[in-house]
Amino acid sequence: MTVKGNMPTLYWQLKKLPWPRILAVSAVSTGHGRRARRTIKVALAPAWIGVRRRRPGRATAPHRHEKGQEDRRGRYLITSDRDAGPETLTARVRGHWEIENKLHRVRDVTYQEDKSLVRTANAPRVMATLRSLAISLLRLDGHANIAAANRHHARHPQRTLTLLQIA
Repeated sequence: MTVKGNMPTLYWQLKKLPWPRILAVSAVSTGHGRRARRTIKVALAPAWIGVRRRRPGRATAPHRHEKGQEDRRGRYLITSDRDAGPETLTARVRGHWEIENKLHRVRDVTYQEDKSLVRTANAPRVMATLRSLAISLLRLDGHANIAAANRHHARHPQRTLTLLQIA
């Protein structure tokens, strides 16, 4: 669970932990013209936080070194997995963003979901489900670029029917 400013009590309790004294684990990655350092610190929650059997970890956002700019925003995360180490927690956070980038961003950018005028009854949920279904079918068919796959199928509608029959 990510703890944000809209949970002020828990957020400030986590912020008070002695983070400077906790050992950090870092990883550097490069790609898309940038170099990113991701750092995570993990600590057991003290009893006074009021969260039983949970482990808060402070994961700083990627320190992106793009054109001399650096992003040092910190994030507070809580998990009930007491055995998860920093590497495991980092992988889980990265996995969350992978889902965000592969599904939600595609729905927003490629299918322009935010501009949809469908707003009544169950129609928004139905349309979101259909968009997700289309993305899933195209990914199962081996397409990495959903916009290009849409154009490919739009030129020959028979391909779409074939894809639906195979799935």
